[in-house]
Amino acid sequence: MSNNDIIVSLDIGTSKVRAIIGEVTNGTFNIIGVGSADSEGIRKGAIVDIDQTVQSIRSAVEHAEQMVGIQISEVYVGISGNHIGLQSSHGVVAVQNEDREIGEEDIDRVIKAAEVIAMPPEREVIDVVAKQYIVDGLEGIQDPRGMIGVRLEVEATIITGAKTPIHNLLRCVEKSGLKVKDLVLMSLGAGGLALSKDEKSMGAVLVDIGAGSTTIAVYEEGSLCATSTIPIGGEFVTNDIAYGLRTLTDQAEKVKLKYGCAWIDDAASDVVFKVLRIGSNVEKEFNQEDLAAIIEPRVQEIFQLIRQEVKRLGYNELPGGYILTGGTVSMPGVLKAAQSELSASVRIAVPDYIGVRDPGFTGGVGILHNVVRRFRVRGNTGGSANKKTVNRSKQSAAPTQEIDKKPGLMERIKNMFSEFI
Repeated sequence: MSNNDIIVSLDIGTSKVRAIIGEVTNGTFNIIGVGSADSEGIRKGAIVDIDQTVQSIRSAVEHAEQMVGIQISEVYVGISGNHIGLQSSHGVVAVQNEDREIGEEDIDRVIKAAEVIAMPPEREVIDVVAKQYIVDGLEGIQDPRGMIGVRLEVEATIITGAKTPIHNLLRCVEKSGLKVKDLVLMSLGAGGLALSKDEKSMGAVLVDIGAGSTTIAVYEEGSLCATSTIPIGGEFVTNDIAYGLRTLTDQAEKVKLKYGCAWIDDAASDVVFKVLRIGSNVEKEFNQEDLAAIIEPRVQEIFQLIRQEVKRLGYNELPGGYILTGGTVSMPGVLKAAQSELSASVRIAVPDYIGVRDPGFTGGVGILHNVVRRFRVRGNTGGSANKKTVNRSKQSAAPTQEIDKKPGLMERIKNMFSEFI
């Protein structure tokens, strides 16, 4: 990645579509623009209406473009959902250089060797993440470039997804007039941004509570080792408020954002508001305690389900505890509710960049963080004249000029679905 590169992430969520523009200047990464739009066409994290989703993407991107004054043509897209799967793999190759120095081509070949796995026809490889490299039996190597050896091995995690949701996601972005540079697993991007090195090493659970779903990612020994999505999130809280106060859903959402509190003991009886009741023109007055009495039980249930899911994945108590992110966790009282239900150390992760200091932006900023980190490791450069962007790459892929000659993820998907298009 060269200086003054501009990269853009697209986080397509159930309630919001966010386009985030990042810039790398003299080795420093900053957020320079953010675009957000209400998400239409997404239910519980899945695309249910392509045309509405396309319109939401366009609105978010236009908002970001107006903020910065540039035209966005290429984006890195976040992907998540209960169709995501992780699979361990191992690759082995012989070092090709005559002087036995390990180069970029050797790393590319060993990653491709690890990618050769048995997989059902309805699934597709999204990414290959190296956990460690082994050079002539020496383990624990994170970057073998420049080392001398005869035999290069890699222990990797293969991230796979179902072809249909991947195809629909790509279709929406491309119909919006954008080119997809790469897909980035949201849990991987958010984990790289939100978790410390010690948390990832000792073991921790990253919990992203969105509007329609909650994504759980378990990190241990420095890498992502399990992920799961449960179909419950902030929308359920909104629906409870709508039923409890007998009001419209959009009114309930506004009340939740302005007065919501997930811990009754922290709610104030003197904070009052009025809502219009369904079927009448009469407004009724409630206070924050009334609202908290509706919200707290649902939030407690969400954390109970999270704890059960982590146990189902095979993990009990991890030293790093739980790290919360996502738009729902910004509500006052959520942290106390989590600490009470999870019986572990809990903290809320917030991106430390101007303009995005909100847990809801962790995923989108994490995508950019993931891209920047990979290219810093590779020491690569990329960009175009009118809008500099990073060239699409898997972790430890071949150099830019070689990547462009090979069919990428988007081309492979298009070929697979060509008979349906």
